[in-house]
Amino acid sequence: MDGESIRVTRSVVLPLAEVTFRFSRSSGPGGQHAQKSETRVEALFDVESSQALTDTQKRRVISRAGPVLRAVAQDERSQLRNRELALERLVDQLRRALRVERKRVPTKPSAAARERRLEQKRRRSDTKRLRRPPS
Repeated sequence: MDGESIRVTRSVVLPLAEVTFRFSRSSGPGGQHAQKSETRVEALFDVESSQALTDTQKRRVISRAGPVLRAVAQDERSQLRNRELALERLVDQLRRALRVERKRVPTKPSAAARERRLEQKRRRSDTKRLRRPPS
């Protein structure tokens, strides 16, 4: 991740200018430091107004993740580190939303596989038959 943009996929490069950051005070304990500094980071990405995505990509992301992607980080004490974490989470959401699922091509089992299956069934049947009490 360089200072200007982030590579999301091979075809998508997200300029940092399109990501909005909001800062607020982090929840939980932490004493004087946590009560005064705004270390919680919220990263927002407006999909509809993005220049980095094509119309097709925008439609895919909106249908899967909504018109605005949002990631929050308040794990660390440092605002800079939380900013990095929020950005990573945002990029991860975008990657998942952009992913194109491959269509499954149905295949048939080979003749050898069918034969192995039938042989296994025969062996199992014999084993169970031998367990029966004599009639």
